Amino acid sequence: MAAVRALALGGGLEVALACNARVATPGARLGLPELQLGILPGFGGTQRLPRLVGLQAGLKMILTSAPTTAEKGLKMGLIDAISPPDRLLADAIALARAMAAGTAPRLATLTRTDRLEPVGEALGVLDFAAAETAKRAPNLTHPLLTIDAIRVGVTRGGKAGLAAEGKAFAAAAALPTHKALVHFFFAQRATKRVAGVTDVGLTPKPIKVVAVLGGGLMGSGIATACLLAGMRVILKEINDAALQAGVGRVTANLASRVRKGKMAQGAADACLARLDGTTAYDAFRDADMVVEAAIERVDLKQQIFADLERACRPDAVLSTNTSTIDIAVVGAKMRDPTRVVGNHFFSPAHIMPLLEIVRTDATPPQAVLDTLAFGGAIKKTPVVVKSCTGFAVNRVFFPYTQAAMLLLDLGNDPFAVDKAIQHGFGMPMGPFRLNDLVGSDIGLHVGKNFVEAFADRVYPAKLIVLLNEAGRLGEKSGSGFYKHANRRATPDPSGVGPLIAQARADAGLPPMILKSAQEVAEFIFFPVVNEAARVIDEGVVDKPSDLDVATVMAMGFPPYRGGLVHWADGVGAKVIVAKLDALAERFAPAGFAGFFTPCAYLRRCAETGAKLDGGRPAAARM
Repeated sequence: MAAVRALALGGGLEVALACNARVATPGARLGLPELQLGILPGFGGTQRLPRLVGLQAGLKMILTSAPTTAEKGLKMGLIDAISPPDRLLADAIALARAMAAGTAPRLATLTRTDRLEPVGEALGVLDFAAAETAKRAPNLTHPLLTIDAIRVGVTRGGKAGLAAEGKAFAAAAALPTHKALVHFFFAQRATKRVAGVTDVGLTPKPIKVVAVLGGGLMGSGIATACLLAGMRVILKEINDAALQAGVGRVTANLASRVRKGKMAQGAADACLARLDGTTAYDAFRDADMVVEAAIERVDLKQQIFADLERACRPDAVLSTNTSTIDIAVVGAKMRDPTRVVGNHFFSPAHIMPLLEIVRTDATPPQAVLDTLAFGGAIKKTPVVVKSCTGFAVNRVFFPYTQAAMLLLDLGNDPFAVDKAIQHGFGMPMGPFRLNDLVGSDIGLHVGKNFVEAFADRVYPAKLIVLLNEAGRLGEKSGSGFYKHANRRATPDPSGVGPLIAQARADAGLPPMILKSAQEVAEFIFFPVVNEAARVIDEGVVDKPSDLDVATVMAMGFPPYRGGLVHWADGVGAKVIVAKLDALAERFAPAGFAGFFTPCAYLRRCAETGAKLDGGRPAAARM
């Protein structure tokens, strides 16, 4: 007999599955999340769960790693009863006694077949699951090992299934995927530990009231995230029309969650009841945290923060959502510019899980700690970074698009490149599809910042300018590299082809056609690794593993590769440096060898055999 209080995940549920019956408290969460760590359920989990809930439901729980609730579990057959916490043990004991007395059925899970589909139907379900899994995750082996183990149990019985599960578990545990996902698991948890902030005895201040300045796409998303966390939100705009538009965006965000079944209408209404709109600073006196989300204009932001300093309490955290401007510059007109902290959200702000918390050497640790607590409260994974152009994520990834544009100028097909990066490497989309999603206008604006800041190591692609001049901005205009209609993107070689031809003619580079997905991935990602090495060496991130978390959560780097730094260490700095040196030599006559030239830290790792993840301790950097 198993009595489940609140939580039974992984091994906990596997023990419960091995019992004759299960009783759980209301709202208890039950699941098998092992695939998230690159392994598969053990202790008979792959065999017993489908026998209790049916093959289709069991496969869904295992392959998605999604937990279910006690209430849903009761309907599925996963548990036998729900009991309040104060009655849980008594009810479980009573059921156990009834089974012992023969007045309640005593069923051995491993030998049950009453919930399994007939063999022919079951094999069809398994074949479909395997095909879909291979399509969605072509670079992953452990989900297919899981399906194979279940297949043995269905066709040859529970005991044979147990033996197959054991072999599959050992095979999965030996894969590099397992090591990478375990690394990422612990890296996520390590982001909340920041040297000189979380280890100096400070206590975070609770954030109950948040003032959001700006109701555009980012501001409304930030406001939505805060409302979902139960906070009161004060939304400020420059006039009534802009304010109503901002409130409308927040309302639409919540309505979307209701439509998708992620929250009840009553909960959405409660969120809106905590939203106050204003066109003045008077209400900001109540704010524990301010998040500025105005347009990227230095003079405007400087004036805003001078006003905020006068309007807000001395203990309020004053933060900016800027993605490009040094936060010291943002606070330049304040009496105390050290009060400014970066709260860099990623769009859409209420959905994307990463939050870059930006500081300078002068930022008080208490302000960073309070912002960390705020990030946790709104269910974001925080990464603390040092202020610089692009901070961590955008800076590390600026060579990504530039390398892709260079491949175009070298004669490579953009849609083949996208396929190699998406299906071959595992990114959610390729660089040209990403350009369409972000917008060529945004790419041009952001790119200028990097060209100015890092003039010695950029490839200023002419194609971005041409796309803007032609009005092919991506999704927002209906066309870019792809045609966009009805939320579908279709390659548009005839539309973008003339612009590509013009860009290639202007570049005047000899062709260099890459034939394999690996070659494409190395050409695009090795310069990204090079910039990551600079970021580590300069102490922009608190620890190298923070970059792994940031690149996965903000840029979609495949988590099963462990993040950018972990993947690079697997490839080896020696291999990366050799490739970059060869490319630097090849493109030196064209004048942009610097785009590929390995930085000192990366070269040092190559020469000594050290890992990038062995960067200087945080205490030595800050």
